Amino acid sequence: MAVSFDLFETLVTAEKPEDPAAAVARALAARGVAVPDDWETRYARAHVDAPEGVEVALDEHVCAALLSAAESTQSEAAIDREGVREAVVAAFDPVVETRPDAREAVDAVRERGHRVAICSNCSVPGLVERTLARSRLEAEQFDAVVTSVDCGWRKPAAEIFLETAERLSVDPSALVHVGDDPRTDGGVERVGGTAIGLWETPLADLPARLDPEASDR
Repeated sequence: MAVSFDLFETLVTAEKPEDPAAAVARALAARGVAVPDDWETRYARAHVDAPEGVEVALDEHVCAALLSAAESTQSEAAIDREGVREAVVAAFDPVVETRPDAREAVDAVRERGHRVAICSNCSVPGLVERTLARSRLEAEQFDAVVTSVDCGWRKPAAEIFLETAERLSVDPSALVHVGDDPRTDGGVERVGGTAIGLWETPLADLPARLDPEASDR
């Protein structure tokens, strides 16, 4: 058996911009990127035709939104993609708090000899890693970090859980995934794995749920 944890609202809370479109616009303008007057509308519209379950990186979405502006004379080659990426990263610069019992829950899983991963939906490049670095969690607690922006698939898609199982060197049916959202985190059941939801099992009770006999000794 191996265990993966959702990150946001499971192990940590991370402050998000109240108005993501405005935050991105400010970060773009600070880097000299012209933002159309109807940016809020363009930001809210889908511009990349992706199959269901495929993750579109937020910087790709922002580039496509900029190119969609009718008044823009920029060609795709003229878009400063690195600048856009930097702006997106800067716009999502979270204040992070580690949830009670999170570190202890991860440690308890490792102490039982199970391999551990993060399996998180996140469209912002590097945000998961930056969030972990600002939390009370340690990178050494995890054998793998799998994010939707890197693997290309969002939970509940089976593909992200398959990659997590592969990174942990277990059969997908042996993967236990812990999360706070039954719709997304429950997707592990599509590959034969087991979902443990915080709505029924708080982090403090996770060791007993994984190994009830040991918890009684």
